[in-house]
Amino acid sequence: MNGDRLLPVSGREMVKVFSRIGFSVIRQRGSHIVMARGEEILVIPDHEVVAKGTERDLIRDAGLSVTEFNRLL
Repeated sequence: MNGDRLLPVSGREMVKVFSRIGFSVIRQRGSHIVMARGEEILVIPDHEVVAKGTERDLIRDAGLSVTEFNRLL
C-alpha cells in the first residue's frame, strides 16, 4: 500500500530521481528546472515541497508509476 502513496518531495529530489532514468538538466530559470531526455521535456518547480497534482503529473509524464518513483527515491 505504501508503494502507491504519493510522498511529499522537493523539486531537487525529483531532479535526482529523473536523472536516474536518463533525464538531464538543460537549464534553470528562476524557480523552474528544465530537464530533457531526447524529445521529452519536464519542467520541475524548484520548491521545498512540490504540489501533489504537479508531482503526479511529472511522474506520469516521465513514464513512471508512483510505486516506481518511490522505489527510485
